[in-house]
Amino acid sequence: MSTDHSEQIQQIEDLAARGIDVVRIIYPDLMGADRGRDILLHHLPNATGHGLAFCRAIYHTDALGEHSDIPGGLDAGMPDITVRPDLSTLVPLPWEPGVAWCIGDARDPATGLPAPESPRDLLRRVTAALTAEGLVPVVGPELEYVLLDPDPGSPTGWRRYADAPGNVYTVGRKGDPDGHLLRTLRHLHGLGIGATGGNREYDSGQFEINLDHSEALDAADRAFRFKVAVKELARAEGRLATFMAKPLNDGGGSGFHLHISLVDTDGRNVFDAPEQPSGLSVAARHAVAGLLAHAPALAALFNPTVNSYKRFGPDTTAPWLIDWGLDHRGAMVRIPPERGGGSRLEMRLGDATANPYLAIAGLVAAVGLGIRSAAEPPTSTGGYGYDPANAPKLPTSLGEALDALEADVELTEVLGRPFVDAFLIFKRDELARFERHVTDWEFRQYAQLI
Repeated sequence: MSTDHSEQIQQIEDLAARGIDVVRIIYPDLMGADRGRDILLHHLPNATGHGLAFCRAIYHTDALGEHSDIPGGLDAGMPDITVRPDLSTLVPLPWEPGVAWCIGDARDPATGLPAPESPRDLLRRVTAALTAEGLVPVVGPELEYVLLDPDPGSPTGWRRYADAPGNVYTVGRKGDPDGHLLRTLRHLHGLGIGATGGNREYDSGQFEINLDHSEALDAADRAFRFKVAVKELARAEGRLATFMAKPLNDGGGSGFHLHISLVDTDGRNVFDAPEQPSGLSVAARHAVAGLLAHAPALAALFNPTVNSYKRFGPDTTAPWLIDWGLDHRGAMVRIPPERGGGSRLEMRLGDATANPYLAIAGLVAAVGLGIRSAAEPPTSTGGYGYDPANAPKLPTSLGEALDALEADVELTEVLGRPFVDAFLIFKRDELARFERHVTDWEFRQYAQLI
């Protein structure tokens, strides 16, 4: 009997002894939504060896079941991908007894290579290129979401949970009368994804939960699981947790901020330089310059929906300009005040819609490009950070961002042309369908007047 087979048998016996009889294998699609399958525990060796077959077209299928025509998808007869569980990610589900949760890796069964649209493998490849240069990216995700209660009388069928203004940065029952946040934090702790704390955010029903920092792929895995878990836990409460950028007209948006630092082979934070102005190293300045240079293209990955661009604007605390600042929350790239081992950059461009794997891959790619080019950033912003006379504006629409991504030759080379082409086709098809759709606003605005 092989060692691998013996280890699998032992793992199955250990899981069975803990009352586990089902393994839930999930993987991210292009939007970052979870796709997957529940298998009985005895089938785990087959899933690990032969893999689970899924239709490749699932990568470019939206929430309404619409497909976009990515090459190798519909035109090739909707072939299979094979998903194998990454057993290093296996963990029991605290809120679903008898079930263990596992992230899967997608392969092309014809070649054995990663599926071209696989977000997890894209991040692996981008990170490996920087690691080969002796730099390991460390990322800390911050995510916000909005919790909604059912409301049959609402046009959307939902209303804000605990709708009471003025409770920003509060904890306890004042802004969370049903104790949603505490239940969620305890379950996330049991899941072991590095949740450190949370609070009610700016709007009613909006919460932010912080995750600890770790190497890039692990950070993306944890952010992916976080989003899936929060939505599952909200469903168990009879509610909807949405990561839409701006789910309601009369409120703000939800962000996805990413803190990034680089450590060298000795574990030293290479962004820290006490002898330099502001305590930032030359590498940190180059990294900032890379993020600024590629910001228009990065918007397509950090703000990947039509709705994303309704979050931006002056005085929104969401970035509007391509700029950076020292401890400045109006800037696209903020430098938090910690130095030493805590030296880092905070990329504030993203909204909660973003696929964690794609956003972090874009972040790492742009940082690497900045360091390799040895570019210097412009003067940091100060004071009021929303004056377009001071810095270029970010893209104001999904179409503009997609065009910027396509035009950014350096970034697309790092991300890989096959992936970028597939992403552009998927998102442009989504955009075209939106532009043909008659909205409620249009009907109210025009139907009776004209």
